[in-house]
Amino acid sequence: MNSSARLRTVRLAHTIVWAFVAGCILAIPFFAWRLEFGRVLTLAGVVLAEILVLIVNRWRCPLTDLAARYTDSRRANFDIYLPEWLARNNKMVFGLLFGAGLAFTLAQWFRPTR
Repeated sequence: MNSSARLRTVRLAHTIVWAFVAGCILAIPFFAWRLEFGRVLTLAGVVLAEILVLIVNRWRCPLTDLAARYTDSRRANFDIYLPEWLARNNKMVFGLLFGAGLAFTLAQWFRPTR
């Protein structure tokens, strides 16, 4: 497999992992709204595991380092199939969404029952 094909494979894998974690973040408020807190806990656990991976790797995804072996490009989206603006701001955007989802979950948890 040549470097271009390997880069495409890493980018695809990175995009799939990103979509899974992003989907978990987006699903948290939905399940909190439905008062399904066990599912919220599972989803938050997945996201926290991803955050732990990032912390251990100095806030870089290990797939970014792998992709860097196959290209000289260092654009924000060289390692993932996302628009460049989203790749550049990914941690901020989804960090805020994760925090908002957790805040909504807490509001639902402590909401008086009807």
